[in-house]
Amino acid sequence: MNWLKRLFKRTPQWISEEERLEIIGKSSKQVSRGVFFATIIIITSFLPVFMLTGQEGKLFHPLAFTKTFIMMVDALLVITLAPVLISFFMKGKFRPDNANPINRFLEKIYEPLIKRVLKWRNTTIAINVIALLITIPLLKRLGTEFMPPLDEQSILFMPVTLPDISNSEAKRILQVQDKIIKSVPEVDKVLGKAGRASTATDNSPISMIETIIMLKPKNQWRENMTKERLIQELDTKLQIPGVVNGWTQPIINRINMLATGIRTDVGVKVFGQNIDTIAGISERVRDALEGTPGVQDLFVEPITGGKYLHVDVNREALARYGLTVDDVNQTVESTIGGANIGQTIEGRRRFSINLRLLQDHRNSISQLGRVPLQSPTFGEVPLSAVATIDYENGPPMITSDNAILRGAVMFNVRDRDLGSTVQDAMEKLNNADNIVPEGYFLEWSGQYENLIRGQQTLLWIAPVVLVIIFFALYFAFHSIREAFLSLVTIPFALIGGAYMIYFWGVHLSVAVAVGFIALFGIAVETGIVMVIYLNDAMQQLVKLKGNSSETITKEDLRQYVIRGAAKRLRPKLMTVCVSLFGLLPVLWATGVGTDVMRPIVLPMIGGVLTSSTHILLVTPLIFLMTKEYELRKYGKLEIYDAKH
Repeated sequence: MNWLKRLFKRTPQWISEEERLEIIGKSSKQVSRGVFFATIIIITSFLPVFMLTGQEGKLFHPLAFTKTFIMMVDALLVITLAPVLISFFMKGKFRPDNANPINRFLEKIYEPLIKRVLKWRNTTIAINVIALLITIPLLKRLGTEFMPPLDEQSILFMPVTLPDISNSEAKRILQVQDKIIKSVPEVDKVLGKAGRASTATDNSPISMIETIIMLKPKNQWRENMTKERLIQELDTKLQIPGVVNGWTQPIINRINMLATGIRTDVGVKVFGQNIDTIAGISERVRDALEGTPGVQDLFVEPITGGKYLHVDVNREALARYGLTVDDVNQTVESTIGGANIGQTIEGRRRFSINLRLLQDHRNSISQLGRVPLQSPTFGEVPLSAVATIDYENGPPMITSDNAILRGAVMFNVRDRDLGSTVQDAMEKLNNADNIVPEGYFLEWSGQYENLIRGQQTLLWIAPVVLVIIFFALYFAFHSIREAFLSLVTIPFALIGGAYMIYFWGVHLSVAVAVGFIALFGIAVETGIVMVIYLNDAMQQLVKLKGNSSETITKEDLRQYVIRGAAKRLRPKLMTVCVSLFGLLPVLWATGVGTDVMRPIVLPMIGGVLTSSTHILLVTPLIFLMTKEYELRKYGKLEIYDAKH
C-alpha cells in the first residue's frame, strides 16, 4: 500500500503561488510584446494583397482576409488568454532545458556552429552576401506570367473558320471535329457548339466553334501522357483547311473574355476608324508575329469577309407598279427572316408559329427574285422586277472599345513563359516597318494586361509596406538598430525562396509574389523571437557584471550571445517548424487547385529554411558586432526591456 500512498501524497510546492504567477507574468511580458508586434507585421505584410484588383484581387482577397482575421484574434489572445492558460496548466516542478534529450541533441549540434560563425565573422557575412547576390541573376532568368495555369481537368477547343461559312458547313465541320476528338483514349465526353447560344449575352458568330472536352481521370491515361502532349496530339489530328485551331480551358476562357474581350492568352488590339484598314493592319501584325517562340494558335479576329444579301430597290419601277419601299421591305423580312402567323399552346407553354421560305430558296438569289409582290394595278410582280438582288462583302461583326473600332490578333502561349514571349513579340513589331499608319494604334491585352497591372500595384505598395514594418519593429524594440536587425532577415529569406522557385521551374507570377509577401512576415516574426532572447541574455550579463565597458569584456559578450542563441533554441525551432510542416504537404498534394497553391508555398518553404538559418547563425553575429560597437563607443550596452 505504500506505493498507493505515494501516488496520492501531495508534493510540497518548491515555490509559492505568488512567485509562480510573478514568473509567468514576467515571462509573458518578455515574449508577448514581440509576438504581438510580429503578428501586426504579418498583417501589415498582406497590404499588397488587399491592393490587388481585377482577377488577381478576387482570387487572393479571401486568403488575405482569412489570414488577417486569424492573426488579429491571435494578437489579442497572445496578450490576454495565453498568460491565463499558462497559469492554469504550468504547475509543479519543471526540469531545466538541458534535461530534455532533444534540447541536448540540438544544442550539441548548434553550439559548435555558432562558435565557428562568431570566430569567422567576415567569411560568414561574405557567404551570406554572395548567396544574396546570386539570387539577382536567378530571378532575372525566371520567366513571368500573370497566374500559374489552373488545370481545370477539361479542355476548350475554339477553332475559327471563314466568316462567310454556311450553317450546314459549320455543322459538318463540328461533327467531324467531335468524332476525331472522341477517338482519343483520354477523352471522356465531347460537346460542341457553333454560333451563339440563345441568349443576348453571347455574341459569337457562326464561324466560331466551341467544343468542351471532358477528360478521363489521369490514372486512365496512357503512360507518360500529359495534358500538353494531349493538346499537341489533338491539334495535329484536327488540321482542317480553312480552320485555325485554338486551345484553352472553359473557366479561364470566360474570365478572359469578360475581363478583356480577348478569348486567348494574349491579344493585340488594333484601333482605328476604318474597318478595312484595321483588317490590313491586323494581317501585317500577324505576319510579323509568325514564328515567335512560344506563340501558338495565332490568328486574326475576322472583321471582314462577311456576306450580306443586298436588295437594291429601283424606285422608278416601284412607282410604275404602284408599290412602295415598305412593300419590298416587308416582303423581304417575312420571306427571309420569317413572320409570326399565330401561336400554339402546349400545356402552360406558348410558342410562336413562324413562316418563311425554305433554306434552299433563301440561299438562292434566283429563287428570291421570284418572290411575288402584290401590285394594286398589275397584280403579282416578281421581286427581281423592282429590285436588284446580290451578295456583297461586309464585316461579320463590328467590335468597339471605348467607342473606337477595333480588330484583334490573338494567340496563346505554350512551352514558354508569358512575359518573355510578349517582350519578343513587341520587339518584332517595333522592328517591323509600316505596320501601323497614322491615326491607328495597338494595345496589348489579355493575360499580359493583367500581368502589367499586378506588377505595377506590387511595385509601388511593397516599399510602403517595408517602411510600415520597420516602424512596427521600432515601436516593438524602441531601437533603430534592433529594428534593422530584425528587418534584415527579409532579403535573406528571399534567397531560399528564389532558389526554390528557380530549381522547381516555376515562373514569377502574382501567386509567387503572394508567397513572398507571406514569407516576409514569417521571417520577421522568427527574427523578433531571436532578438528577444539575445536581449534577455544581455540583461543577465548586465545584472551580473554591471553595464560598463570596464567590467564587460568581449569574451563576456561572446559567451552570453552564445547562451542567448543556444539556450532558447527549442522555441525558435518550434516557430520555424510550425510554419514549415504546415506548408510541406502542399508539395505532394494533387487535384484541382494545387497548380495555384504550389507557387505560393514554394517561396515560403525555401525562404523559411534560409531565413531560419540566417536567424540562428548570422543574427547572433550581427547582434554581437552591434553590442561590441555600443560598448566601444558609448562605454555601455543599450538593453531592450520588455514592457507593456
